[in-house]
Order: sequence, then C-alpha cells, then structure tokens
Amino acid sequence: MWWKLTGVVLVIYSLLAGLLVPLKSGIQRAEPAYTKTGQPLAVRFYGYNTQFTKPATDPIRAWLTVNEDNAIAATSVKVISDTIVEATFDIPGKLPDSLSFSFLNIIIDHPGAGTSLLPAGMEIQQDTANTAMAPDAWKKANAHHFTQQTGFSFPYQNVIYESIRNTYYHVPMWFVLMFLFIASVWYSIKYLRNPIRENDQKAVAYTEMGIVFGLLGLVTGMVWANYAWGKPWSNDIKQLMTVVALLIYLAYFILRSSFDEPEKGARLAAVYNIFAFASLIPLLYIVPRMFASLHPGATGNPAFGSQDLDNTMRMVFYPAIIGWSFIGFWIAELRFRYLRLHDKVAGLDD
Repeated sequence: MWWKLTGVVLVIYSLLAGLLVPLKSGIQRAEPAYTKTGQPLAVRFYGYNTQFTKPATDPIRAWLTVNEDNAIAATSVKVISDTIVEATFDIPGKLPDSLSFSFLNIIIDHPGAGTSLLPAGMEIQQDTANTAMAPDAWKKANAHHFTQQTGFSFPYQNVIYESIRNTYYHVPMWFVLMFLFIASVWYSIKYLRNPIRENDQKAVAYTEMGIVFGLLGLVTGMVWANYAWGKPWSNDIKQLMTVVALLIYLAYFILRSSFDEPEKGARLAAVYNIFAFASLIPLLYIVPRMFASLHPGATGNPAFGSQDLDNTMRMVFYPAIIGWSFIGFWIAELRFRYLRLHDKVAGLDD
C-alpha cells in the first residue's frame, strides 16, 4: 500500500513543480542578427523572463564572443524594458584566427538578475575592405565574473522554451513502458516454466499497461514535436520506430486470440513476448541513433546534457519517473485482479 500512496504523492509533486517552477532568464534573439567586421554596431537583445529594469549597483554588461578566448564588450548598454536592452559595440576590422565568418555568442550580465546566454545568436562576416585589427582586440575584452542567477528555476533553452516541462511527463512514460515490458516478459518466462494462469494473466496485464504508457509517450511526444518541430508528425525515425514497436506488441494480443485453445495461445504468446521484448531495445534505442533525427539522442542531435537536465530538473525528473512507475504497476495490478475475477465468474480459475 505504501508504494501506491508514494506514487500518487510523487506524481502530484511532479505535476505541480513541473508546471509552476519558473524558467531561468535567457535571450531569445538579437536584432540585427547579422553584421560585418570593422563597423560600429547597435543591436537590441530580446530577453525571456529577464528583469533588466531591476535596480542594480553596477551597470549591465554585454559581450559578443567567438569562443572562450575571444570576445568584445559593449561600449554602452541601455535598458529599454524588462525584456529589451540595446547595446553598442565597436567591431574590430578583422576576425580572430583568420576566420572568414563566425557565429557570435551573446552574453548579458545583470548584476541583480544574473547572466543570460544565447549561443550562436549573431552571424558576423569578415569584410575584406576592413582588415585592420588592433593587437588582441578581441582577447582584451574576455567575458568574465558573471553573476549567477539565483532561485529555484529550470534551465532556459532557446528552442523549446516552456515546453522543457514536458520532460517530466513525456520521458517518464518511456521508463514506465520499459519497466512494464520487463515485468511482462519475466512472467511470460515464468509461464513457460510453470504454466499456471496467474503467470499468463500478469504477463497480459503488464503488456496492456506497457502499451498504454507507450501511447501516452507517443502522444506527449507529438504535442512536444508540434511546438518544437512545427508539426506533430514528421516521419522522424524515432517516431516511426516507436510505432513499429507498439504494433509488434499489439500483435501479441492478436496472436493470443487466434487460437481456440486458450492454453496453446498463451504458450505461443509467451514465446512471442520474449522476441517482442528482444526487438524493443534496438527499435527504440539503437536504430534511431544510427540516423539523423530531430529527436535528442540521435546522430547529430545529442541527448540531454548538464545544461538541459541540471540539478534543479533532476529534483522533479527522477521523482516523476518513480511516481509514474508506481502508478503504472498499480494499474497493472488492478487489471490483473480484474482478469482473476473474470476467470472466477467464468469458472476458469485454476
């Protein structure tokens, strides 16, 4: 009983914390997003959850950086509103390391509200007419002594914004699916060794709930894809392999029902379940990594890093996995009890 109550508490906690905790501040875009070397630049930065008008003892600072060793500082920064600042830069006549072009990272440091970053937020081209460059013109303005953002908040990511919260609902569905299918194949193996109806019924109940959570994972993924990729379904390799895996498990029930003798259908379904589980890992975790994909974890698109899933998110993410797992096993247990009662009513109990 304790684990059921724990599951409910953890799911409620993940729902409330996942939806109510604010995101860290960040930079959405820069206008203009393109410049050339050797000319002054006035640019507006548009922030997200920023507090640029918050009083501070020191002035706001801004940098454009090529890399960790090459940066130029803004000569002036003017606050327009809570989410907009305007900065001016004296762009050197030459890019460092003889580059012909580069994407500049944008850093804005507010002494009271913290530091915001936009990677590759502006493109700069080398103007062949302006090649003069003072010694160490970029390096002398290295960005340093950043103000840390304080408070309990989730990471800001320029592409996904608030939809990062779906991490607590979409990803746990796949963990629960895997746990339930592991339990299902375990009871299928037990049924082959000891063919009692209880083992078969548990395998059925766990498989059913695994498919349910797989469908929930697919739907929450489509909602996320609609926001991040522009449409819910794009024939992405991860989406396609997920559908294939679920169809394989749906065939488990078709196979069971295709025999007049329930015991024979249960035995063959148990064998099929073992092979279905063996195909699950390649379909969901190996094949998608072999092809280019919009989904994190694929070729050219790495999975979550330390900035995407920081310690703050882990305080919600791991409880969400545990909570949804307990809920999944609880529902599977209820389904198993229903199957047992159905057998008793039908006079099929062992």
